[in-house]
Amino acid sequence: MAKPARKPVDPARRVIDRTLSLAAERGWRRVSLGDIAAAAKLPLGELYRLYPSRTAILAAFVRRIDEAVLAEGEAEGATPRERLFDLLMRRFEALRPYKAGVAAILKDCGGDPLALLCGGARLRRSMSWMLEAADLSSHGLLGQARAKGLAVVYLATLRSWLADDTADMSRTMAALDKHLRRAEGVAGLCRRLGRRGPRGTSEAASAA
Repeated sequence: MAKPARKPVDPARRVIDRTLSLAAERGWRRVSLGDIAAAAKLPLGELYRLYPSRTAILAAFVRRIDEAVLAEGEAEGATPRERLFDLLMRRFEALRPYKAGVAAILKDCGGDPLALLCGGARLRRSMSWMLEAADLSSHGLLGQARAKGLAVVYLATLRSWLADDTADMSRTMAALDKHLRRAEGVAGLCRRLGRRGPRGTSEAASAA
């Protein structure tokens, strides 16, 4: 019986995979668009149509990770912190096959995670979606503050994940739990300081 033909890999997906592989093999600085086109077996014009720059490829990679996390459905956990923990660990699990490439890109970006993640705007969008998946609003000033705070937690944990050689990512989990608890404590303090006391003064002012 003849074997069914393999479904061809989507060219856009193949470009991302080859880009991360090349970064792991050569270092990000040594990977050109021509190298990527050759590795993905695409004409240079076709690569340009898909992704006009290396930054566009990284942005598409981040979007793929977002989609992988959200595809798993609702976050598990009774509290916001537990749900965010679940979602961010999903991200690190989704990133795991590309760890060598991510590490190489980050190294050649001068250790700046924002360069890897295509800038603050891209990262905040990702974190906004994580908030929504955790049943937390990402809208308005409060939502923006939440997204920025979650981005700080994620970037801090990313460094631990890169150095984590445990099979179960236990070091990453411990770091993420620590950073989320710290952020939760800061958020609680800010809420308390922001409450209004008698005659419209803040609690901090009325207690002084």
